[in-house]
This record gives sequence, C-alpha cells and structure tokens, in this order.
Amino acid sequence: MKWAEISVQTTQEATEAVANIFHDLGTSGVVIEDPELINSYRHSGTWDYCGIPEDDTGVVTVTAYLPVDNRLHESLRLFEQRLNELSLHNIDKGIGTIRWREVHEEDWSSAWKQFFHPVKIGDRVVIKPSWEDYQPAEGEIIIELDPGMAFGTGTHHTTQMCIQCLEEILVPGCTVFDIGTGSGILAIAAAKLGAKDVRAVDLDPVAVKIAGENVCLNGVQEQVTLSEGDLLTGIAGSDKADLIIANIIADVIIRMAPDLPLRLKDEGAVIASGIIATRLSDVIAALGQVGLVVEKIVEEGTWAAVIARRGGM
Repeated sequence: MKWAEISVQTTQEATEAVANIFHDLGTSGVVIEDPELINSYRHSGTWDYCGIPEDDTGVVTVTAYLPVDNRLHESLRLFEQRLNELSLHNIDKGIGTIRWREVHEEDWSSAWKQFFHPVKIGDRVVIKPSWEDYQPAEGEIIIELDPGMAFGTGTHHTTQMCIQCLEEILVPGCTVFDIGTGSGILAIAAAKLGAKDVRAVDLDPVAVKIAGENVCLNGVQEQVTLSEGDLLTGIAGSDKADLIIANIIADVIIRMAPDLPLRLKDEGAVIASGIIATRLSDVIAALGQVGLVVEKIVEEGTWAAVIARRGGM
C-alpha cells in the first residue's frame, strides 16, 4: 500500500495544534521531530548512538501519513487552510513549509527502527520498542510499544512529565481516567504503577484501536478499559476518579475544567499536560476558578504540566 508522507515545519507552540489538524483529517498518528527533545537525549547519555544531526534551530517537524487515494489532494488543501488559520487563535505556525512524498508502508516502518531505542522516563518507567531486548533493573517498569503507522514513542516532553507525575502521586489500587489517551501509553503506565481501574477515552476511533493493541501487548487488559468519546463525557456513568490525566492542549484543558471537580473524588487529583509555557497561567487560572488547587508545576523546555487537587491538601 502507498502512503503520502506529509511533513510541516512549525514551532513548539503549534506542535499539538498541528497534530490535532492531522488527526481531524484521518491520520492514525504523527511523528514529532523536536530538536530540543532530541538534543536533550543526546546529551543525557540515554542513547548509545544517535544518527540525527544536532539541531538548535528550534524548528519542529510534524509528519503524518494518509493513504494515496482520490481524497488526498483535498486533504492537503484542507490541511494548508487550517494551518494558516492557526494565526486566528494566536498560535504561531512558524515556517509552515508543507512537503509530501509517496512511501511504501514497509519502507516507512523499517526506517524508524534505527531511531527508536529503550528510554527511561522518571525513576522507574522504561519505554521499549517491541523488537529490542532489554534487561530491566530492579524496580523498573517496562512499557512495550510498536510504532506501526501510529508512531508514538512516549518520549515527548508532555508525556514524560505526565509519567513523572504519575510516579510521584499515583496510589496503588486507585481509579484513573485518562482523557485523550492517544497511544494508551499513560493508561498503561498507570496500570503498571498499580492503578486498579483505568478508564481511557479518545475521540479518534483509530487511536482507541491502537491503544487497545498496546494495552494487550503490555498485558494490562484487566485494569484498562478503552472507549471512544469526547473528553469526560466519554467516561460512561457518574463514577468518580482518584486521578484524572489530561495530556491534551491548553485550550481543551481550559474547556473541560468545569467538569473536572464533578468527576473527582474528595481530594482527587488532576495531572494536566500538553501545555505550552506561554499558556500556563491561563490553565492555572481556569483550574483555580473551579476550586482546584495547584500543588506542583513541572516544566521541560517550552512545555509545562500541572498537578492540581480538589480541595488541596
């Protein structure tokens, strides 16, 4: 099968918005090449070898894949239109150069294997590709992923910060809602860290399918339930969580803020991430307006995550 590999050069600020545009067009995932993130891994010693040239330009490349069919050119037109409309939302698209080429699925999936290696996040969690051997150290928790056509290694700043926060505050036996689960990596991490009941939801049916495959790959089917739906309305019933994870974008977190206290148990907590640093104050204000007390702010590069609690400590 032939795929159109579509890439756009943008800013860190616009990364999540561009990814959302791709998802709306029907892509099953995105590749995010963030030079700041790659350079941080290069200098940390996490990778034994990295063939990607060092880059300090700050230009992020977001790539996605669509089938080469009679809808492709209309999808490309819509993508360009929505990319240009980001300025209406005060989001800087940056260079905005769009490129595309045809690739075979097998060529694409094989090429990325040379760049995807086991990566330790936080104190205990290690993300490992399914084709690599890794001997875990005592106490390490292994999450196994196979990128496929929905590439996602879990090593973006936003996901890293969420996992670090999960390690810090998750109480074994708790109930967790994962809103906008994507590849399911945070739901899997929560289950492996001891959560008893994890309910993960995503608006994209393809993401739900991929997340389900990853849940099975990691053997946490008994703890993790997946569903298709819009934010917290996708969590059926009126049950409440000990912990809600929302690794989305600032605007969506702000929009769902009024619903958060309604779905949290007493002193339940929220981990909110995917927040560009310039929008952090807006998110904190929105959480405060609904009675959530911010306990901790974590920042990596130009991204931030927040731990907030219902009623505080």
